[in-house]
Amino acid sequence: MTAPNLGPLIVVAGPSGVGKSTLVEALLTTTTLPLRRAVTATTRAARPGERPGVDYHYWTADEFRRAIDAGRMLEHAVVHGADFYGTPWSEVRPYREAGTAVVLVIDVQGAENVRRLDPGGHRSVFVLPPCEAALEARLRGRGSEDEAKVQRRLRTAREELARAGEFDDRIVNDDLDEAVAALEAVVRGELERRRRQPRTIS
Repeated sequence: MTAPNLGPLIVVAGPSGVGKSTLVEALLTTTTLPLRRAVTATTRAARPGERPGVDYHYWTADEFRRAIDAGRMLEHAVVHGADFYGTPWSEVRPYREAGTAVVLVIDVQGAENVRRLDPGGHRSVFVLPPCEAALEARLRGRGSEDEAKVQRRLRTAREELARAGEFDDRIVNDDLDEAVAALEAVVRGELERRRRQPRTIS
C-alpha cells in the first residue's frame, strides 16, 4: 500500500516572553501552507484571555502524570521548577500522517527532549529577542506574575539563550512581519523537501 510521507514537524522554542506563540499565531493567520499548531498541555493556571483547548490543555498534575505513564506524551518537562509542560501524541501524529506540517511551540527543555527522541526527524527554530532588555520588558508587560517569578524566568531565559546554537535555525523576533516571513520560509522548505522524497511503501 502506498502512503504519503509524514508532514514535517517544526519545533519552535525560545525563552519565555520572546513571543513564540505570537509569531506562530501570526503565521497561521496568513499562510496558505498546510500547517497547524499542536496544542500543548500544562499544569499552570490559565492567564487572562487564554482559552482551554486552544492556547493550552490545562491539566492537573495527576492528569499529566497519568498521560506520561500511559505513553500519551511526545515530550514533557518540568519548567521553571514548578509546572509540567508537554505535547500529547494526539496533537501531532494524526495530522502529520495526513501530510500536514505540525509546529510545536515549546520551551528549550522540550526541544531537547524532541531532539533526543526524534533525531533528524524534525526542524528546530530558536526565537531570539532583539536584546535582553526587550525580553525583560515583555515579561513585565504581562502583569501576571510577581517579581520573584519574573526574576526566575529571566534567569532561565539567560540559560536558554546560551543554547541557541543547538537549533537548526535562529529567528530574531524584532519586526513581527519579518519574523513571520522567516518562519514561513522554514516551513515551506521542509514541506518541499519532503515532497521530493520517494513515497513510502508499507
